[in-house]
Amino acid sequence: MLLDYTRKLDMITKDNTFPAHVPSLEEMYTKQIVDKAIHFLTYKNLEELPKSEDSDFPILYVFRHGETQDNADMIFCGWRDVGLTETGVQQAEILAEKLKDKKIDRLYSSDMIRAIDTMKIAMSLNPENRDKHVAEDNRLRERNYGEWQGYSKLQKHLEDPEGLHKVRRGYEDEPPNGESLHDTVNRVSDFLDELLEKMRSERFNAAISCHGNSIRGIRQYFEGLSNEDAALIETPLGKDYAAYVIK
Repeated sequence: MLLDYTRKLDMITKDNTFPAHVPSLEEMYTKQIVDKAIHFLTYKNLEELPKSEDSDFPILYVFRHGETQDNADMIFCGWRDVGLTETGVQQAEILAEKLKDKKIDRLYSSDMIRAIDTMKIAMSLNPENRDKHVAEDNRLRERNYGEWQGYSKLQKHLEDPEGLHKVRRGYEDEPPNGESLHDTVNRVSDFLDELLEKMRSERFNAAISCHGNSIRGIRQYFEGLSNEDAALIETPLGKDYAAYVIK
């Protein structure tokens, strides 16, 4: 069941160029300090995702949803069910160009609208998949950030950078009444165990649309990442996909 979250931003960013709450934070901390915090929280190591494709075996395609307003505003989104921004739609359209000629037999997504919409856009240029049913599974959801959902990552960083980093980029640490990354990885792994058994026995290709932390679990599962590396890897919003051969 989704958490009941009631606290919201008082302002909404209009142009997606910076979080809406920056002006008020600059009054509290100075522009230089806020700019440094934004730089620290912004993804920097966005390398192309790994791709392994062999038509003799089933292939799993995986991608992260496009940008949401919470992403743009540096808000802990978690289980908040928010949609894509215009930028997020454009990112998914780039992904659609990359996937338009892929043979994909079944579509899977978390049950959150940003992931579902990204899947639909990503398949919109693929003749065999543009109207295909998308199977939803809540094990693919984003990490539950508990009491932090709806709050500013930027403000929490300014208040307690070490505490924030420990939870965001730790493997076992939890936000209040939320999940650790380990918890998220466990439920994602449970989903993958079931899916791969079907893919091997029924011989089909599949695609998954998920989130920034659930894709950490998928990448750890297939790429043999350590817990530390899984917590630190950065995956771009929309635009790119990973591909794994299922032998």
